[in-house]
Amino acid sequence: MKKKNVAVVMGGYSDEFVVSLKSGQLIFDSLDREQYNVYKVVILKDEWYFLDDREHKVPINKADFSVNLDSGFDVKFDVCFNIIHGRPGENGELQAYWDIIGQKYTGCGFYQSALTFNKKDTLAVLSKYGIPSAKSIYIKRGDNIDEGQIIAELGLPVFVKPNQSGSSLGISKVKEASELTKALEFAFVEDDEVLIESFLDGTEVSVGVVDYKGETIVLGITEIVSHNEFFDYEAKYEGASEEITPARLDEETRKTVEQIAKKAYTSLGMSGFSRSEFIIKDGTPYMLEMNTNPGFSPASILPQQAKIYGISIKDLCGHEVEKALNK
Repeated sequence: MKKKNVAVVMGGYSDEFVVSLKSGQLIFDSLDREQYNVYKVVILKDEWYFLDDREHKVPINKADFSVNLDSGFDVKFDVCFNIIHGRPGENGELQAYWDIIGQKYTGCGFYQSALTFNKKDTLAVLSKYGIPSAKSIYIKRGDNIDEGQIIAELGLPVFVKPNQSGSSLGISKVKEASELTKALEFAFVEDDEVLIESFLDGTEVSVGVVDYKGETIVLGITEIVSHNEFFDYEAKYEGASEEITPARLDEETRKTVEQIAKKAYTSLGMSGFSRSEFIIKDGTPYMLEMNTNPGFSPASILPQQAKIYGISIKDLCGHEVEKALNK
């Protein structure tokens, strides 16, 4: 049987591209070479390129996402394994382009990607399915901002975060009213829309959910114990946190978290990898956000959860490729 050509597509337009390159390398290393010809494709703001065996760059032909090699050999991909964090691979842009040119790809479609990348809209949709979230205020760049009213409505502390951004970029925990202006400026660097959320004093957990062999499964629940004020970029990627899998939850709470995480996944029509973040307060999980292209480096949460669940990275990634091929 002829091997299928798989492009592991990594990089991206945000500061998350560094993490994406690590995620892409793990997937590139893990895919079965007996079944697939595996290639690397890097997408950055200024260039889209294919990396050959000697790590030489060859431009991607954007008309059909193919590669024209000097040897006269053209590479067309049977499937793209999308592992870009942030734009354009996690907000629907890349998926919409691939749909237009007829290119198969892993993970969810452009609508689910665009929706889940928008925190406000995700939480609004999921509230219709009975999934709770923190009280929040949404503002856009240029709005008249009444900081006193915001604090009166939400109390202190509050979290100020970009509405559409990943990897905890641009997020601040505001404990004093005097800190709010600076936090808003920090968030607006990442996005033109900002979400201000009331503080939930509880246990933070990260829940991996995938559709695997025809079933929606929870890979695991990881408890996040940040050494910083919250699970920021440093805590997430530079070791300033403890990630405890399985989370230290009683059986009833664990079942509740699993049920709500699966409900969120199916309610949004998701497919592929996902990692949802919750704060558990008084036994109730409050949704923070859902990531559709979560970190997948060896140190990332989802691969750790898969290992404990008993699914190898090779099988997990191979299953994603086969699903995409059979769409």
